[in-house]
Amino acid sequence: MTVQPDPALRAKELRELIDQHNYSYYVLDEPTVPDAEYDRLFNELRALEETNPDIVTPDSPTQRVGGMASSAFAPVRHDVPMLSLGNAFADDDMRDFDRRIRRALDLPEGNLLGEGSNVAYCCEPKLDGLAISLLYENGVLTRGATRGDGTTGEDITANVRTVRNIPLKLRGNDWPAVLEVRGEVYMTKAGFERLNESARETGGKTFANPRNAAAGSLRQLDASITAQRPLEFCCYGIGRFEGELPDNQVGILHRLRGWGLLISRELQLVEGIDACLDYYRDIGERRASLPYEIDGVVFKVNDLGWQRELGFRAREPRWAIAHKFPASEEMTELLDVEFQVGRTGAVTPVARLKPVQVAGVTVSNATLHNMDEVQRLGLMIGDTVIIRRAGDVIPQVMQVITDMRPADARPIQVPEQCPVCGSAVERTQLIKRGRGRQTVAEGAVYRCVGRLACKAQLKQAIIHFVSRRALDIDGLGDKIVEQLIEREMIASPADLYALTYEQVITLEGFAEVSTNNLLLAIQQSKQVSLARFIYALGIPDVGEETAKLLARALGSLERISQARAEVLQFLPDIGAEAAHEITAFFEDEHNQTVIRQLLERGVQLQEEGALAPEFAASVSLGSFIARLEIPSVANTSAQRLADRFGSLTAIIEADWLDLKQVERLNERAISSLRDYFADEQQRQRVLDIEQQLRDFGMHWESPRASSSELPLSGQTWVLTGTLEAFSRDVAKEHLEGLGAKVAGSVSAKTHCVVAGPGAGSKLARAEQLGVTVMDEAGLLALLAEHGIRP
Repeated sequence: MTVQPDPALRAKELRELIDQHNYSYYVLDEPTVPDAEYDRLFNELRALEETNPDIVTPDSPTQRVGGMASSAFAPVRHDVPMLSLGNAFADDDMRDFDRRIRRALDLPEGNLLGEGSNVAYCCEPKLDGLAISLLYENGVLTRGATRGDGTTGEDITANVRTVRNIPLKLRGNDWPAVLEVRGEVYMTKAGFERLNESARETGGKTFANPRNAAAGSLRQLDASITAQRPLEFCCYGIGRFEGELPDNQVGILHRLRGWGLLISRELQLVEGIDACLDYYRDIGERRASLPYEIDGVVFKVNDLGWQRELGFRAREPRWAIAHKFPASEEMTELLDVEFQVGRTGAVTPVARLKPVQVAGVTVSNATLHNMDEVQRLGLMIGDTVIIRRAGDVIPQVMQVITDMRPADARPIQVPEQCPVCGSAVERTQLIKRGRGRQTVAEGAVYRCVGRLACKAQLKQAIIHFVSRRALDIDGLGDKIVEQLIEREMIASPADLYALTYEQVITLEGFAEVSTNNLLLAIQQSKQVSLARFIYALGIPDVGEETAKLLARALGSLERISQARAEVLQFLPDIGAEAAHEITAFFEDEHNQTVIRQLLERGVQLQEEGALAPEFAASVSLGSFIARLEIPSVANTSAQRLADRFGSLTAIIEADWLDLKQVERLNERAISSLRDYFADEQQRQRVLDIEQQLRDFGMHWESPRASSSELPLSGQTWVLTGTLEAFSRDVAKEHLEGLGAKVAGSVSAKTHCVVAGPGAGSKLARAEQLGVTVMDEAGLLALLAEHGIRP
């Protein structure tokens, strides 16, 4: 017989657990469990207390709002408590909420008695950030505070003043004499990625998610640190006020916007519970594309009179609820780590997990990126981990719960041999040049050295080569590629163009029509733009945008394949590592053979031409000297050397007295300069770089091309809806070929939006901002003017 645990003892255990999690979350900004686990503990405690009222204690987490205030900041008592919200996790929960509202307000059920029976609700996404209070007195910001425990928060005035979109003085003059604004400080996804990338570069601490980053940034003791963080504020309501305000929630929010405070762009007023559920589903579908993290939708009764009538429970208002999305974070066990081989030979660790539901999907695998990430996490096989899944992103291991580590946990080891072909696995090396010296450092990636002799690399290389954004060979799916490799019909991308009818028809599932269709698709793919071809080659660190840059800037396969790493780094957004990968790829004899065979077998590169006009004579002598990173010769000194001598040869040949004539060039810089060029091998390397710049037309002495720009240069376009003449990807290529930047979202800086059938929120946003909107016919006419036809 199963013995039921004592309710009082279980409640005590739950309170202690929740208090510890609250302390970690609110005070340390270091959550130890995902939100879903916290909600389970909290809901279990609340259910126990509702069933056994006599075990409720005054200090129970169910009787207060959040965590305790940090002792590092002065306490602030909220005149109007900052309550948290009740949660709904299913449509039925929302219908129960609406039913309770109706019952309390004595409203008829449904629409049986005609119009007017629906409750109007204010709808907003639930931002995943830190709730704060802003106090304005006579329109001037006088205090900022965290929510804390709902009654007492922390004074963070100095920090909130650094958040750029928080007005220090309200606009206009019709605001109440005293106004307490409440809202969320958060970090956009892009800002979060920039912050973590900067931390990784400097060896600093990275954040697990934007919420932690926002909370940690806002609660810095040094406000100058907060000022450097990409924080934003969005208000969702008010607390205390002295003066006149609208008598409804949406009206108040629009008034706040008029005073200069940001409100949600997704704010809507709807009537009835069905409209609420429609709003929830719409936001859920667009969740992954929103620029910020959300974990649900907040619904509030719009009428303030009704809000007052409905009142509050111990810790939450009866007139509002948060309809949560399925948990995007969960706890599970790491059962094992396997290693997969990608198209570039990268041997990547993959976590095999005890299956768990995350955001409505059963997850049993998660990416670990590389062994540096494994070490950063301190991960061992057998650990309990927190995994995260947002939108359609591959699940990631975010955190290890070290307190739950078993005694038999095992370290994760990189295999010495490739798990597919048995070739050696080696760690990549990074060659860096700085201040006249070359250093070799270990890279984050391990690679199988088997190249295309490794079937895993060959398979992934072919799949990438034929993909839609590369050569776009219709009909060559993964399983067909596997057959071609297993039957040894192909050993490189070039072999695709040597396939015969007799070979293809023997493949499983192929008959006469399908065979002819595949051979036709292969034949049609021979006409390909230079940018697509470069991308299709699968050069490590070269994605679509870098391939487009290389094609547009250098103009020909010959220049790209011959370009030195130092020359490539003069192009925008190409760093030392990407430049090294590009040059190493084209120096490889096997890759040279494959490219030669592709061209011999009929692949014809389109859109090849001269160097892009903006790169003609684009490298100045001063920037060239600075890029050499000679010790003690910084940008200013490099420019003074260029101004004094006018040529690289003259600088190299200058003696001590000549160099002493350069303004403010100290003896240490002179000595470094002479030592640098005294090295014959180094001097020849620099001269070779200069010669290539001259050959390419990028040299400072090269004639400049016509200053006329591409017709759409400097313009930002957005594509939305369905296009009939060609896909949006093809339209994007054409627009970029004319100089436009094609973005994924609409802003006030957008030049034009091309809207096809089915256009939705982007079209609405364009109309709201007054951005020019063009249909497909207009786009076709524009392209035709420049000789581009579908």
